Amino acid sequence: QVQPVESGGGLVQAGGSLRLSCAASGRALSGYNIGWFRQAPGKEREFVAAIRWTGAATYSPGSVKGRFTISRDYATSTVYLQMNSLKPEDTGVYFCAAGARPVVATDTGFDYWGQGTQVTVSS
Repeated sequence: QVQPVESGGGLVQAGGSLRLSCAASGRALSGYNIGWFRQAPGKEREFVAAIRWTGAATYSPGSVKGRFTISRDYATSTVYLQMNSLKPEDTGVYFCAAGARPVVATDTGFDYWGQGTQVTVSS
């Protein structure tokens, strides 16, 4: 069983950047599709981006496209979410998830979830 572990969250001013990392304890992320989701206070968890084992990336059609980039390092079995031009509305807990199902743009495609890392963007 794979257990994703997120890191890299923090407090940043609007317009700044952060890079989130997703690694795994136990079994590595090899063979899994990896998704990033976020949950703002008082809101439902939403899809941000995902990357398949093949390297193909999918992004939320909303405001993150063009600002966020997902990538994976096969050598270290780590997935990154580079977040640029951050906005206050990007604030939330960011979760990394692993799964092997064809669907990646919803949380139903993922079976294993990390505990989340807090991202706070100040205006």
